[in-house]
Amino acid sequence: MATDLTLHNEQGAGVRAQDLTVRRGNEVLFKALNFELQAGQLVWLRGSNGSGKTSLLRVIAGLSRPDGGQLSWGGQPLAQSEDYKARLVYMGHANALKDDLTALEALHFMTTVHGRSCSAERMEAALRRMGVHHRRKLPVRMLSQGQRRRVALARLALEERPGFWVLDEPFDALDDAGLALVQQLFVENVQRGGTVLFTSHIPVRPDGVALQELRLEGTRK
Repeated sequence: MATDLTLHNEQGAGVRAQDLTVRRGNEVLFKALNFELQAGQLVWLRGSNGSGKTSLLRVIAGLSRPDGGQLSWGGQPLAQSEDYKARLVYMGHANALKDDLTALEALHFMTTVHGRSCSAERMEAALRRMGVHHRRKLPVRMLSQGQRRRVALARLALEERPGFWVLDEPFDALDDAGLALVQQLFVENVQRGGTVLFTSHIPVRPDGVALQELRLEGTRK
């Protein structure tokens, strides 16, 4: 059965999925899935455990391939769009920080790997905004889980262009202050014409932009 999850916005190009199918082994997580995600949207991807949320995020981020259907950006296949690749920021459930590096070194490594190299001053400013600047010289292994998450999320504080953010459970391990910080980063990206697609078990209600929902409930077969 086809499932249409369409969010319309007139601000610009976005990701379009047509008849998307994803399997895990022999199990179909969802099939004939159709949706559009466009500029200036904040979208909460929701669904029950095992419905395929993480799998969908990975497909959108280009880390795995769908088993059917296609994804496009501005009418061009997603995998071939340099514009999309330049805008994409993907963060999985894990922090992907190296334990032996300091917080500042870990942020530098992470941004370099993703082609977002920037000055030490900007990275320190990002860590300061995320409330972990005072821990910048400590090895990651000495940080709490919440502090590690803040260091990983400092990538978002470095972004200045309209990005297409694909984030899997970004609020994990954060306290209320951290939750508010990240929601503000979401708002800023959306207001400059970017898109944020995220999963979360924590209810969020950011101020200043409309929160839309994309549901995978009922698509698993």
